[in-house]
Amino acid sequence: MTLDELNRLTQDDAAASLRGCCGCGWWAEQLAAARPYGDPATLHDVADAIFDVMAEAHWQEAFAAHPKIGETKSAKMRDAGNRQWSADEQAGTADADDAARDELAALNAEYFERFGYIFIVCATGLSADRMLADLRRRLRHDPRTEAEIAAAEQRKITHLRLDKLLADGG
Repeated sequence: MTLDELNRLTQDDAAASLRGCCGCGWWAEQLAAARPYGDPATLHDVADAIFDVMAEAHWQEAFAAHPKIGETKSAKMRDAGNRQWSADEQAGTADADDAARDELAALNAEYFERFGYIFIVCATGLSADRMLADLRRRLRHDPRTEAEIAAAEQRKITHLRLDKLLADGG
């Protein structure tokens, strides 16, 4: 889809398309309501401005829209409009051996138990070993620090997906 096509969508259709980029309905509605956008840079700037005022519940909603790292057959991967994007982003786990997959599953569970949401990382271009190292390191953070890091990772993912939406129509 082009930016012009996004600008011409109904509010509901624009919000639905944008939700695939972030997973938070409120964020998508705000971004859709701020149209029209003259260029992609402005779209990204407004996306960031909306991120800056998101409540914790909004971040939690965005986090919950993601499948766990390494989990390629989850309901979220089957049902989400961003199924292909998630699979592409997590491609680094596709060739992971059983030991790495088992460790990812165990550490994902530990992370969720500790922080109350799944491990969020901008996985594009990362190997399974790199994601495991990040997961091990981030498990040592206090909850506030980790929430800030997870939100920053969500921003990165969302910006990549905004570009993908405009490049291939989602």
